Amino acid sequence: MIVTTSDEDIPAGGGSMRALVAQPAARGRYPAILFYSDIFQLTGPMRRASVRLAGHGFLVCAPEIYRRIEPPGAAIPFDDAGRTRGLEDAAKTPVADFDADCRSALDFLARHPAVAPGRIGAAGFCIGGHLAFRAALQPEVKATVCFYGTGIHNGRLGKDADAGSLQRAGEIRGPLLLVWGASDPHIPEEGRAAVARALRQNGVTFSERLYPAEHAFMRDEGPRFDPEATDRAFADAIAFFRRSLE
Repeated sequence: MIVTTSDEDIPAGGGSMRALVAQPAARGRYPAILFYSDIFQLTGPMRRASVRLAGHGFLVCAPEIYRRIEPPGAAIPFDDAGRTRGLEDAAKTPVADFDADCRSALDFLARHPAVAPGRIGAAGFCIGGHLAFRAALQPEVKATVCFYGTGIHNGRLGKDADAGSLQRAGEIRGPLLLVWGASDPHIPEEGRAAVARALRQNGVTFSERLYPAEHAFMRDEGPRFDPEATDRAFADAIAFFRRSLE
């Protein structure tokens, strides 16, 4: 599908939240995906991933996750200073602020004329995988893909010492797809096992895909990019969303 994109300012907490919206060019109503970035916000790789997903028949909304700290349109560079900046921005953001912005984005999608009613999913990379997991706690989110979501297993997210995300897993109503890299030091084998164990104990429907890849293997810039694993992970996610959001 041919895709159109726009940068939109979503009403959020008395202010606004910049978001990339990518959608099929053909008129219609489509399932929507709330798509979270990694710590670098809406970089080239994140924009390309959003367009790629939209091209399979989804309206994709990718919000800036540090709207209270960074100016609108700020994409953080992929270098040591940028990594420090992104991590510091995360450490300044309470989980309650992330959750409030999730609500604002979901409300935006619920009102959007090109979104099919009752067909909203979530996805995200790295910290965004954890934010997508928390989006799955909302009843209108029908399906969620977490691409190497950091901190889910140990509660580390933002300013809070423990976000308590796994402890709330029983609130998840839709299915999950968890995508991991086997060589990812941020989510070791025991961390992946802890997530799976908590989901099973809470009766959550989920599946996992483990690729022989590193953290951030789907970011198409830098030395960790794995094109084959990326293609397979996208194919898994698209098939999952098509099954779950029909």
